[in-house]
Amino acid sequence: MFYHDKKTQYKVRVEKPNPAFARMLQQAIGGIEGEMRVCLQYLFQAWNARGPVKYRDMLLDTGTEEISHIEMLATAVALNLEGAPLSVQESAIKQDGVVGAVLGGMNPRQFLSAGLGALAYDSEGVPFSGAYVVGSGNLMADMYTNVAAESTGRALATRLWEITDDPGMKDMLSFMIARDTMHQQQWLAVIEELGGAKGLPIPNSFPQSKENQEFSYAFITPNIDGSGTPEGRWTHGPSIDGNGEFSVLKAQPYGDEPKLAPPVPEGHAQTEQMTITDTIIGNVKDAFS
Repeated sequence: MFYHDKKTQYKVRVEKPNPAFARMLQQAIGGIEGEMRVCLQYLFQAWNARGPVKYRDMLLDTGTEEISHIEMLATAVALNLEGAPLSVQESAIKQDGVVGAVLGGMNPRQFLSAGLGALAYDSEGVPFSGAYVVGSGNLMADMYTNVAAESTGRALATRLWEITDDPGMKDMLSFMIARDTMHQQQWLAVIEELGGAKGLPIPNSFPQSKENQEFSYAFITPNIDGSGTPEGRWTHGPSIDGNGEFSVLKAQPYGDEPKLAPPVPEGHAQTEQMTITDTIIGNVKDAFS
C-alpha cells in the first residue's frame, strides 16, 4: 500500500520559466538515466525479492522515495512551461511552421498532449521503456546495477545543474544530486554486507569447477603479435575475487567454421542459393559414400 502527501519531498520553485529547460528535465523523468527507471527498478526488485526481508523493505522505501522525485520533476516541468510566450509561438507558426523552434525548444507534445505539462518521455520525446528496468532476482547483481543507475542519474543531474541559471532549479537539483550520492552509498553498503569482492563471481551459487577455468581470469587480446595489449590491473596478479590469477591470452579461433543447412523451400531464397547449397551437400554425401 502506498500513501501520498500533498507537499513535495523538497521545494520546487522556478523564478524564470524556461520551456527549453523543461524539455531537458524530461530526460530526468523518462530517460534511461531518469527517475522512472530507478523507481520501477527498485520497486520490481522489492516485489520479487526473496531472502532476508530487510533488503526488500529497503528497496520498497527507496523505490517509493523515487516516486517523490518524479513528482518534483513533473512539477518543475509544468512550472517551466507556464512561462511559454504563446503569442510569440503563434506568430512563429504563421511564419515558418517549425513547431520545435516555435515553442522555444520545448517538446510540442508537452503542449499538444499534456497542456503544458510533463510526459513519461525523455528529452527527445521517446516514451519511457520498461526495458530500462533491471530486476534479476540476484541481489548482488541488482545492487551493482543500482549503483550504475544512480551514477548515471547523478551525472545527468549535475549536467542539468550546470545548464540552468535559475536559483530554484539549482536548489532542487542540488537536493536530488545529494540523494543520488546517498543511494550510491546505500547500494554499495549492501554489496559490502554481502561480502564485497568475496561475493564474486555473480552468481556465487554456481560452482566455478563447472566453468571452463582456462578462461576464467584471462584477458583475451586481439593484438595477436602481442603489441598494443592494454596492460593494467586486469592482466596480471591476483583476481579481484581472490580465486585466480589474471593472465593474457592471444585471441585465436577455438571453434569451427559455421555451416548452415540449405534454405527451406518455403522461405523462398534465390534459386542460385539452393543450387549452390545442394551441390555442396551432394559433394559431401559423395565423399562419405
